Amino acid sequence: QVQLVESGGGLVQSGESLKLSCAASGFELDYYAIGWFRQAPGKEREGIACLSTSDGESWYADSAKGRFIMSRDHGKNAVYLEMNGLKPEDTAVYFCATDVKYKPAELFCADQRKRFWGQGTQVTVSS
Repeated sequence: QVQLVESGGGLVQSGESLKLSCAASGFELDYYAIGWFRQAPGKEREGIACLSTSDGESWYADSAKGRFIMSRDHGKNAVYLEMNGLKPEDTAVYFCATDVKYKPAELFCADQRKRFWGQGTQVTVSS
């Protein structure tokens, strides 16, 4: 049974950092594309950062480049999103998602249709 569980969200001030975690079970993360998506109030969900497989291919949205870093821990079967220099416009619910299939990172982030989603974790950035 595939499960994704996010954690690490919270309330921070502008300029501060957070590190989100996504623990996976029921499949091995190394072999499949996985990504972080977010949905702000009144906005569509968007792909922020995605990894294709453990080969290191990654893709970041323009809003995340230079501030966010996505990483994978093989031993813990988890992925992380380190977010630095947070801004109020980063306020959203953050989700990790996978199809348990290979897909290039950019294409994976562009397609909102995913088989498996975590429950989400709220990130709120105050100004």
